[in-house]
Amino acid sequence: MPIDTRPGIPRAAVKNDRLIRALLRRPLDATPIWLMRQAGRYLPEYRETRRRAGDFMTLCKTPDLACEVTLQPIERFALDAAILFSDILTIPDAMGLGLSVQEGVGPRFERPVRSAAEIRALGVPDPEDRLRYVMDAVRQSRQALAGRVPLIGFAGSPWTLATYMVEGGSGRDFRRVKGLMFEAPRLLHELLDKLARAVTAYLKAQAEAGAQVLMVFDTWGGVLSTHAYEEFSLRYLAEVVAGVKAAPAPPPVILFTKGGAGWIEPIAVTGCEAVGLDWTQDLAATRRRVGHRVALQGNLDPLALYAPPERIRAEVSTLLSSFGTGSGHVFNLGHGIEPDTDPEHVRVLVDAVHELSVPYHSGVEPSGVEPCRVE
Repeated sequence: MPIDTRPGIPRAAVKNDRLIRALLRRPLDATPIWLMRQAGRYLPEYRETRRRAGDFMTLCKTPDLACEVTLQPIERFALDAAILFSDILTIPDAMGLGLSVQEGVGPRFERPVRSAAEIRALGVPDPEDRLRYVMDAVRQSRQALAGRVPLIGFAGSPWTLATYMVEGGSGRDFRRVKGLMFEAPRLLHELLDKLARAVTAYLKAQAEAGAQVLMVFDTWGGVLSTHAYEEFSLRYLAEVVAGVKAAPAPPPVILFTKGGAGWIEPIAVTGCEAVGLDWTQDLAATRRRVGHRVALQGNLDPLALYAPPERIRAEVSTLLSSFGTGSGHVFNLGHGIEPDTDPEHVRVLVDAVHELSVPYHSGVEPSGVEPCRVE
């Protein structure tokens, strides 16, 4: 039977609601775990699906295949969430910049934006038009999951998208976008304002299509000074969160700034439910800094998955102990999983988190607490 991709899929409580409970800091039985880039190149089944697709962008833009890849790690591991298979650069691609992604080269834009005329010519794409393939992938993935675990939708932050759009691809020193920041800050703000509106609309559409958690990846926020981060990244992260939260029954939002250790407190007051941490940050110290304002997500070094199983378990134990007792911790890597990671080491990680975290939770729900219902 073909999967129904029409809007308005019936919504019900998820069977495994650990992630939602952790994000809302409600009691649970064990710490939830999902991994950034969990649906990706380290899985042989992913490589086979990509081979069938022919290239990365075709894989992203074919909802059936994107749904297939989204579910692959859920079929293999006891993960507590699925994250939509897509890319953070779908928005600028929909703006007409001509995205291509090549193995070993990374993303490239045929038409980067650097002048006032180029920036002002950009339109905010309609998520159900130019990005309909993403919404269809959300709908198909949500239906195929059948309530097993929550589905996470995501977008790149306005600042991170701007770096790719101005640089024309992956940057090293971010000379062009920082040049624009110093020489024509008002023009950069025009671009960021437009991107903030686009990201907000995109995330709200994903939630309408069925995403039950939303995450914003501020991959390159950490290349900024504190003042520049507040003005050119954090300001727009807060605008996106406020826009998402203005919708009826908005899903929980996770914000992740790689290299953002110095800005945890201002990130925590944007209105998000959780702050993602890279592996350079100490969980215990960060928990003391934010108190009960937000949940924390992270933060195992992805390269720890190259270690023997016993060392992986030891690293898990260390991080769980660092966070301590109670809810509010979502176990994850401090960045995306590396493509040559052994999948069996991922299994060791997932099982270790579930097993070793039990003592940090009571395992007994207080009377009157109902299972979380996730829209």
